Amino acid sequence: MNLRTKYGIPSNAVITIAGTVGVGKSTMTNGLANALGFRTSFEKVDTNPYLDKFYQDFKSWSFHLQIYFLAERFKEQKKIFEYGGGFIQDRSIYEDTGIFARMHYEKGTMSPTDYDTYTSLFEAMVMTPYFPHPDLLIYLEGSIDNVVERIRERGRPMEQQTPIAYWEEMHERYENWINSFNACPVLRLDISEYDLVNDENSIEPIVERIGYFIEQTRMLKS
Repeated sequence: MNLRTKYGIPSNAVITIAGTVGVGKSTMTNGLANALGFRTSFEKVDTNPYLDKFYQDFKSWSFHLQIYFLAERFKEQKKIFEYGGGFIQDRSIYEDTGIFARMHYEKGTMSPTDYDTYTSLFEAMVMTPYFPHPDLLIYLEGSIDNVVERIRERGRPMEQQTPIAYWEEMHERYENWINSFNACPVLRLDISEYDLVNDENSIEPIVERIGYFIEQTRMLKS
């Protein structure tokens, strides 16, 4: 019996992994997909035409970057549900507006006009009854010290060159965002309580928690 069947996780489930840079979203995505026999959906970083420019000049490129992410994530979300589910998704569409676009607007690196345009487009595309929301969002959380250490060890060059103050602010904004997030059910996992890189068997307790959480959520809805 595979882990998906063992813990009663539906074959058409869509699970999204969220959290700031450095918490191991990609590792968790691959680990869960392998354990459940699901497909993966990864953020397209290498083909993003704005990312390097953005890290060099936030003010000039923040709006372009957010519009690009919104379009790509919307298309990916649509594709996932057209396939009939059975996906683990690396990063959610909700983080873009709740964290990144808002941060740049508040810090003055996105103009009020650009921010209004972006949020209006986001609400028209995503915050409607017709948009397919995930069955579960898994939020990976850890201390800022753990996050910064992981960025230093495994981060991309442009991330390692970013001032620590940026990651500290991002960490706080993520915590504030998840505390008020309600678009779909949320399961929080502390990154200090497992090690998927060095112990592949540590995925099973996580799958067990997911199965229990989904079952409890369905009971509450019924």
